[in-house]
Amino acid sequence: MELKLVAPREGRLSSFLTRELNMSTGLMNRLKWGDGIRVNGVPRHTDYPVCPGDVITVRLEEPEPVYPAEDGELTVLYEDEGILVVDKPAGMLIHPSRAKNDGTLANLVAGYYRKTGQKSAFHPVTRLDRDTFGIVLLAKNAHLHALLQETDVRKTYHALTFGGPNAAEGIIDAPIARLPLPSLLRQVSPEGKPSVTEFQVLRRETEICKLALHPVTGRTHQLRVHCAYMGFPILGDPQYGSSESQALSAELGLPHQMLCARRLEFTHPLTGEPLALESHMDAEVSYRKE
Repeated sequence: MELKLVAPREGRLSSFLTRELNMSTGLMNRLKWGDGIRVNGVPRHTDYPVCPGDVITVRLEEPEPVYPAEDGELTVLYEDEGILVVDKPAGMLIHPSRAKNDGTLANLVAGYYRKTGQKSAFHPVTRLDRDTFGIVLLAKNAHLHALLQETDVRKTYHALTFGGPNAAEGIIDAPIARLPLPSLLRQVSPEGKPSVTEFQVLRRETEICKLALHPVTGRTHQLRVHCAYMGFPILGDPQYGSSESQALSAELGLPHQMLCARRLEFTHPLTGEPLALESHMDAEVSYRKE
């Protein structure tokens, strides 16, 4: 990816990189040792004096990942020079770890970049649990990742729950804390961090409710913990489900928790264009049987 700017003023090159192009100091320092930063086609150091009308270009290329690139089915929902939005299936990790270096979303995305000839990297802006499925927003380079982290990304999830709230819509405001080690799970606790979820009932059935959930905060396991705390656990959730919800999940043959990252809304940090993107997946489709 290449950033381009025609200088509207005079000043040091570094000031244009940080102010007009919104580059982080760390990225600027990394790029200045190569020839990725140029003025009128000539590599320049960041203290170079720029004149009005000079053309500044920055080439953003990422190193090859240390994990293997893999070919496989990847559903691309949106793509441009700096952003990739894909669907992640349930049961798949986002990123490789010491214990598992293959079969993750990052491996598939690396394979996609290799196949399409892109020198891009895997920078997840939104993350999902292994068994949560749906839309994931990725940046192709560190610059876009930094810009997107400062962008307000509105997330909407769809969930199937055992029972549901009495109200058609509302807010769950309950602080979440980590359980004592060695547990990795969370709980609602007065000592926890502020955690807020907005909900809306999309449909009610006898024992099942379909909800739209909007996490205002981004705590680990927030939606699962909040739904369980309110008395309507997400179906298929093995950690936070009740005995009744787990029994119904087993009866329905649910292979994983019915929580889908359904929609993302944000403003593109480079173009200023508002984007609203939806997953091709949905919790309702996952549990319906012939």
